[in-house]
Amino acid sequence: MSIDSSSSSPVLRYAVFGHPVAHSLSPRIHAAFARQFGISLEYVAIDAAPERFDVALAEFAAEGGLGANITLPLKTRAASICTHLSERARRAGAVNTLIRSATGWEGDNTDGVGLIRDLTERHGLDLRERRTLLIGAGGAARGVAPALLDAGIGDLYIVNRTGERADALADTLGQPGRVHPRYLADVGNLGNFDLIVNATSAAREHEFPSLPMSLATPRTAAVDLSYGEAAIPFLAWA
Repeated sequence: MSIDSSSSSPVLRYAVFGHPVAHSLSPRIHAAFARQFGISLEYVAIDAAPERFDVALAEFAAEGGLGANITLPLKTRAASICTHLSERARRAGAVNTLIRSATGWEGDNTDGVGLIRDLTERHGLDLRERRTLLIGAGGAARGVAPALLDAGIGDLYIVNRTGERADALADTLGQPGRVHPRYLADVGNLGNFDLIVNATSAAREHEFPSLPMSLATPRTAAVDLSYGEAAIPFLAWA
């Protein structure tokens, strides 16, 4: 979506990359922001499969792209091609924000700080010592896991269909006494949790796993990192 509020101002070019990405509200949100502040802005959604992401990003840069948001499933790949990472992006090994610099792409990750702010400020949750279940071990999970630990949660259980990915994320976090990777198939043996975070994209592929009700109590808080239709299966379960 392109907004040009001043013929004398250069149009700033930004985008959101994902696969799929048609569901993203980012173009509409940024267009509204640009209108409100009188900024000449073009913000588009670019669907790029992981194997084509590097080429698509290079083409975007060659056409004057200044920055981008990154969504599933490209967050870890985007981090790997950055010439500089913020501290939180480095800890996560994933980025959701790219800024073009003279030396290449600089990456940041605001997923974690955004989630913590939403849970604590908007919903008034005290996260300290909450026994937490994180479903998924991809880029979205990597973005929020360090922030959850920094916010003072109790034990963090990471479950994933592929146990090796859960192990890899746990190794990255580096707190073996507090972080526990598990196979998703074993989730029914883990007891109940104070906080459950769904960081998978399975619902977009109509593959959301069946979760036992024993995971939750009436006081459990549940949050899905997706929005819209993709969040319905998990939130309906919760």
